[in-house]
Amino acid sequence: MNKTVTNYSKLAAILLIGTAIFSACKKEKLPEVISRVPTSTQGVYVLCEGAYGTINNSSLTYYDIAKKTFTKDYFKVQNGITLGSNANNLKQYGSKMYCTVTGADHVLGDSYLEVINISTGKSLKRIPFYDGTSDYSPRFVEFYKNKAYVSSYDGYISRIDTATLTIESRLKVGGALEGLAIVNGKLYVANSNHPIYISNNNSSVSVVDLNTFTKIKDIPVNFNPVRITATPSGDLFTIVQGAYRNPALVPSLDKLSSLTDTKTQSYNYSLAAIVINGNAGYVIGNDYPATLKTFNTSTGLIGNNFITDTKTPSSIYGVTINPLDNDVYVADATDYTGDGMFFCFSANGVKKFEFATGTAPQSAVFNYSYNR
Repeated sequence: MNKTVTNYSKLAAILLIGTAIFSACKKEKLPEVISRVPTSTQGVYVLCEGAYGTINNSSLTYYDIAKKTFTKDYFKVQNGITLGSNANNLKQYGSKMYCTVTGADHVLGDSYLEVINISTGKSLKRIPFYDGTSDYSPRFVEFYKNKAYVSSYDGYISRIDTATLTIESRLKVGGALEGLAIVNGKLYVANSNHPIYISNNNSSVSVVDLNTFTKIKDIPVNFNPVRITATPSGDLFTIVQGAYRNPALVPSLDKLSSLTDTKTQSYNYSLAAIVINGNAGYVIGNDYPATLKTFNTSTGLIGNNFITDTKTPSSIYGVTINPLDNDVYVADATDYTGDGMFFCFSANGVKKFEFATGTAPQSAVFNYSYNR
C-alpha cells in the first residue's frame, strides 16, 4: 500500500520536472519549460496486486471518469504482456508512472521496475532488478531531483535517472527494505523483519544523505517497521507491525524527527497504512473488518471513521488522495481472490462513484487533463 503526493504545489512541481526531463532528452539545449497546470482528472489507474501465491498475478485497471467505463487488465491490453508477479507500488513522476514488481519467490529474473506512459498506458521501459545471479526484489519508489529511489528486499537502495531510465548506483543500507520517504534532502527507509530475506537489522529506519548518496545512520524503532510517510513539517510516521503471537513485540506507530534523526514518540496503534494530506491524514487499522479513520499529524490522535456514506467497502486495502481535488480513493479487496472495487469519496466522506477492478486493488495514479 502506498501514499500519494500531499499537496497541489508539489503536484505541479513534479509535473513541471517531468516536462523538463522529456525536453532535455529531445534537444541538446534545454528549451524554455512551459508549465502545464492540471485542470481535471480524466482517469484513474489502479494497481492490483493479484491473488496471493500465483504467478503473473498483478494488473492495472483503468477507469475513464467521463465515460464511466473501466478496463480491468489495461496494461496487458495496451502492451500485450502481463504486468508481472507481486507488483507492490505505483507512483507518478512527471508524465510517467513507475511500478515496482517484486517478482515471484524463487523465480529468477522476475524483478523489475516498470516505467509507463500515463497518457497511453504504454510501457516505456522495463528496468531489470536482477544481476544475473539474484533478484533485488524492489518494493517502494520515491523521487528527488530527477532521480527515482527504489527500496528492495536485498537491503539496497537503487538510484535511477528518470531521463535515461537506467540504474546509476546502488547503496547497501540495511536489511529487508520496505517503505521509504524523502524529506529535507534525506531518504528514510524501513528495515523490516522478513521470513525469507532474514536480517538482524529489523528494528530500525535507515537514513541516507541524497546529496552524497551515503548512509548516515540507523534510527532505532520498534520491531518490524514496514511503512513510513512524512508530514509537511518534516516529521515522519513509521508503521511498526511487531511480531505475530509475541506479546513482547507489539505493533506501534513511531514518530521520527528529520531535524534530529531520532525517534521522538511511540503510539500504541496497530495500523496497516497511513496517508498524509497536508496537516491531516488517514489511517487504515489492522482490525477486522478494516476501518479508515482520520488522523491528526500534530497530535498523533486517530479520529472518527472517514466514510460517512452508507456504502462502505467491505475489505479496505488501500487509500490514495487525489492532490488536485482532495478526493479520497479507497481500495476494497473484497475476498482477495476475485474482482475488487475502487471507491471515490469526497473530502467529507460521501461516495461519488465506484468501479470494479482486478484482484486486490491497493493504490492509484491519476491521468490529468491540462490547460495547454
